[in-house]
Amino acid sequence: MRPIRRMETIQIELTNACVRQCSNCTRLVGHFEKPYFLSFDHFKRAVDSLVDYVKQPGKLRIVGIMGGEPLLHPEFEKFCEYLRSKIPWENTGLWSTFPPGKEHLGDVIAQTFGNVFLNDHSREDVLHHPVLVAADEICEDKNDMWTAINDCWINKFWSASINPNGAYFCEVAAAMGMLFRIPGWRVEPGWWKTAPIDYAIQMRIFCSRCGCAMPLKKRYSIEEIDDVSPGMLSRLEKISPKIKAGKYVVHDLKLYDDRRPTATYKDISWRKKIADRYDLVLVLNDHGYMSPYAKVIERRRKKENKEKEIAAGL
Repeated sequence: MRPIRRMETIQIELTNACVRQCSNCTRLVGHFEKPYFLSFDHFKRAVDSLVDYVKQPGKLRIVGIMGGEPLLHPEFEKFCEYLRSKIPWENTGLWSTFPPGKEHLGDVIAQTFGNVFLNDHSREDVLHHPVLVAADEICEDKNDMWTAINDCWINKFWSASINPNGAYFCEVAAAMGMLFRIPGWRVEPGWWKTAPIDYAIQMRIFCSRCGCAMPLKKRYSIEEIDDVSPGMLSRLEKISPKIKAGKYVVHDLKLYDDRRPTATYKDISWRKKIADRYDLVLVLNDHGYMSPYAKVIERRRKKENKEKEIAAGL
């Protein structure tokens, strides 16, 4: 298990409201009676707890703002103002679909976030792994189950998260904590310094209910259908609108070596096309991420660079 302090990003989840209901959403969108919206006090506490996290030496650390769709939060601009006052521009990240109707937020995004990750799942080639197929229903040998969990790609490549229920070592665990009303850790300065041994309780609760560490067949996100194991179905059928609407398939609990790429939509040209709706230009930065610039700012930046080249005699 990767320690949280070594993760490149820790997410603050503003809301689980979204413009889509993708298949096998890691935020379990569609399974809540109503979405949550993080309060400003919770947001301030979350940001304050991560001020020292981004100051760690070595690789860039990012405080991520995510959802659902974070731009749907009614206080998004207010949250951005506070984030700018506490976290340097280059240490902030926004995960968004850039939904229609929020184009007026382009300048705020450019001012606030040094890194933008466009997670538009409307393309037909986006695949999602079954989240709600519980590992403990698949693996008879629990040693095999925990071996797979300790090698989970979510822990290797994704992030710890904060939502209204507290802090969690894993984004998926955070979503399950909200859905099943299982509190996380108290959000306070230094909470992210915990070691993997401290994750044991959260792992026992959430990893055994999650399918991400298991080799399973993926589903196209645009189908808007979730794969659900029988035991998980029994937990969800009384609380989940998506289950009540019949938007699910009971999984056969068979393992499947599905090596199809899950993120073909992340090509740069596709992302730039989306950003153009917000009058933003995405520029590859020194850390390999995409930084957003309002087009007027980008024109000014190019002009200043040209003037520097002329002054240097280039």
